[in-house]
Amino acid sequence: MVTELTSSQKGGLAELKIAAAAANLGIGVLRSMTDGLRYDLVFDVEGRLLRVQCKWAQRKGDVVSISLRTSRHTPSGYVRTRYNDDEIDGFAAYCRDFDRCFFLPIDEFNGQTHAHLRLGPARNGQQLGVKMADDYLLGAVAQLGERLAGSEEVRGSSPLSSISPEPRCRRSNRGR
Repeated sequence: MVTELTSSQKGGLAELKIAAAAANLGIGVLRSMTDGLRYDLVFDVEGRLLRVQCKWAQRKGDVVSISLRTSRHTPSGYVRTRYNDDEIDGFAAYCRDFDRCFFLPIDEFNGQTHAHLRLGPARNGQQLGVKMADDYLLGAVAQLGERLAGSEEVRGSSPLSSISPEPRCRRSNRGR
């Protein structure tokens, strides 16, 4: 029986699962000793430090749905904000429904409030703008590190994604 978790419990579990999955891939994981930052973790990917905001993902049929905004209660009510590339380098999301972690680079999701990753092809055959979940598995963060280091497109295999226990990620240009 799966118990219903509070928002805080979901966030804490997502952070733990993401950190464990990244460490399993050989990625260094750092956590701030203070609160109030826009990111939750820092990934050390081949010497490059990436600020990562952790999120809880939900499976809704053939789609993994991820809220990419933050919401907090203030004396004047709820304040909802988006993340941008000045604050983070990407989102990492954990989906408990099938125990998978994803990495969404901020350059593809900058300023967005939601992400929808498909687990299978769209029933209507649409391909333009469709983001496939397999293209965003956490192992792809190694490829992001290579792109940030200066190569425009990743060529060949990346050691961190090659050892991933999950299906190997390939970045596609579908719909971009």
